[in-house]
Amino acid sequence: SDAICNFVICNDSSLRSQPIIFNPDFFVEKLRHEKPEVFTELVVSNITRLIDLPGAELAQLMGEEEPKLPGANSSASGFFRSLISLKRKEKGVVFGSPLTEEGIAQVSQLIDYLHKNLRAEGLFRVPGNSIRQQILKDALNSGTDIDLDSGEFHSNDVATLLKMFLGELPEPLLTHKHFHAHLKIADLTLFDEKGNKTSTPDKERQIEALQLLFLILPAPNRSLLKLLLDLLYQTAKKQDKNKMSAHNLALMFAPHILWPRNVTANDLQENITKLNNGVTFMIKHSQKLFKAPVYIRECARLHYLGSRAHTSKDDLDLLTSSGSKELQPLKSQKRSRLDTCHQEETQQRTEEALKELFHHVHNMPDSAKKKKLIRQFNKHPTALTPGSDVPTSPAPRRTRSRSFSGLIKRKVLGTPVILERKSRDTTPEPVRVSKENVQLLQKCGSPAHTSQAKLKSLEGQKEGSCRRMRARLLSKDSSSL
Repeated sequence: SDAICNFVICNDSSLRSQPIIFNPDFFVEKLRHEKPEVFTELVVSNITRLIDLPGAELAQLMGEEEPKLPGANSSASGFFRSLISLKRKEKGVVFGSPLTEEGIAQVSQLIDYLHKNLRAEGLFRVPGNSIRQQILKDALNSGTDIDLDSGEFHSNDVATLLKMFLGELPEPLLTHKHFHAHLKIADLTLFDEKGNKTSTPDKERQIEALQLLFLILPAPNRSLLKLLLDLLYQTAKKQDKNKMSAHNLALMFAPHILWPRNVTANDLQENITKLNNGVTFMIKHSQKLFKAPVYIRECARLHYLGSRAHTSKDDLDLLTSSGSKELQPLKSQKRSRLDTCHQEETQQRTEEALKELFHHVHNMPDSAKKKKLIRQFNKHPTALTPGSDVPTSPAPRRTRSRSFSGLIKRKVLGTPVILERKSRDTTPEPVRVSKENVQLLQKCGSPAHTSQAKLKSLEGQKEGSCRRMRARLLSKDSSSL
């Protein structure tokens, strides 16, 4: 099964010399398209591990409730909102319509052209010619091919038209459902040695959260976002020529890709800095944000390689008729690995969090609160905190022998008998003593300490004892006579 991603069988000799492209996210994309509910549950469970989303915000992220956006109930900016809606009243094939793969194919012509003209000063900031922009917009809406390299259009015309296309989408490129999650990602910061929150952004956790959030974007939004962030990343690399840094580009594009529709800057005055800084962070780290985290790749891979649930019915019938049962152990083994994949990840992070918490409490200044926390740690000695050993289960107590021979020895001899054993793990077989031996022991008596070997020899001594008793009786009879 592992050969699915490692080898390509090709019968066309003209294609054998072509390089084989290995996609590490193959199973991730496969799971996204074939089982979207399983995929979404896997990704969202890891998003909530990184950021705190209350019930309402989580329901909005999952699409179970309508997003509650800032300024939705305010009437102060009604004039500006109505003006924006009038601009979007005339919907074309591309501009003003919901995002589709066909629309992305048309707009990608603008992106490809701008990649060749990144040195223009003030790119995306200096507006272009409105007449040329309208000509270009009509051509894109009609679906005709455009020769942007003819020299008829300027790079500022194309850049302004690209922003116009993003601004006329029914919702921002990052969608309304993800708005609150992006605000929480901006609050992910590092902690100092004492466990206090600092103002330094935690870049690793922010990148991981954005990777997960981008995985559950609609496919057209994710495709266009990848093209756009890559263009802005390349533009910022040439800021010595175009004078456009990542922050300047974020100011230009944040209202189009992240701000909710029908809101103004006044509605976002509390969060506008977070949103702009968030887009700046996306531009700077765009080359890492569209790769699935390693644990998501592994879980997706095990989902397919660890089970045969997706095999066709014909294949199942073929396997049944051929009687190939040798795959069952491997099947059950990989299924168990799939089931424990997420549990192991959660357990590992829980242990790390416990260690950080214990270290934080240990470094706190002496106070009543510290003593109370330490007492709580002591109440749970099994917690995997630093310095605590994993408790070992006590050895099981050996049950007392209930054999028939042991019962005879305790009743007849009146004292407990200690049996010598060769090892702890093996117990000797009980000695079977007949009823006659019991009567013989009662008549004749026995020493206080009788070994197991002596009890075994009682059967051999039975006949000799009986002969001696007969001889005594015969001698008494003859003397009486």
